[in-house]
Amino acid sequence: MTLVQPAGLAGGLVERASNHTIFVVEQIGRAIVAGEYPAETMIPLDPDLCEMFNVSRTVVREAKKTLIAKGMIQSKAKVGTHVRPSDEWNMFDEDVLRWHASMRSPGAFYDELFEIRLIFEPAAAAQAATRANTADCAALFALCDMLATSESRADFAVADYDFHKQVLKLSGNRFLNSLGDIVQTALHSLFMLEAHERFPEGKEEVAQNHHAIARAIASGAAEEARAAMATVIRNGYRRVGDSPVLRPGL
Repeated sequence: MTLVQPAGLAGGLVERASNHTIFVVEQIGRAIVAGEYPAETMIPLDPDLCEMFNVSRTVVREAKKTLIAKGMIQSKAKVGTHVRPSDEWNMFDEDVLRWHASMRSPGAFYDELFEIRLIFEPAAAAQAATRANTADCAALFALCDMLATSESRADFAVADYDFHKQVLKLSGNRFLNSLGDIVQTALHSLFMLEAHERFPEGKEEVAQNHHAIARAIASGAAEEARAAMATVIRNGYRRVGDSPVLRPGL
């Protein structure tokens, strides 16, 4: 007689295995980013990982496959699994970004994040100025108003995130849109970690600077939009760049 496993039971087992895999990926990934396993060092063997996390070998193998896909580790038969140099990691992977953003002192990561924003966001704003319509611009101005009237840091951060995401979308470039979504997610995490000492005093200035971007886009002034976006990014970097959260000891 053939025993048929109930569908609900099978689904539950798969879901538990998936959750366990996510947990192991999370723990090893965070440890690698934190430097607990430096580049070229070996991570524990599969049996040790199974015991460490109380999971099966199947879960460990799947977790390692995920980390390999992120460019963080490399596995070789009869040798083991070693950590790859950080410049070989997929820095546009959402988990890798999130792990960096959650570090206790993510200063160097924040610097790199600032650099890449300064490369593509002003260009996106210039593109948006050639493509945005009246309704699109109205949405940008509404977000500027939300920045100015926000009553909490959380509301302020969400409005800021939505504004930049909207500009990237209005660029009409799918690559910029996708890239910006990932990087802005990481920046949002950093922004929420920072004790923004100037809030609420500084929000009016920030809102006005964002309004300058929206105004340039609405006017079809591409170079003005480019310059206004660069100003906003640089000002944001100066506000939090020397934060003790990002750079302990300063």
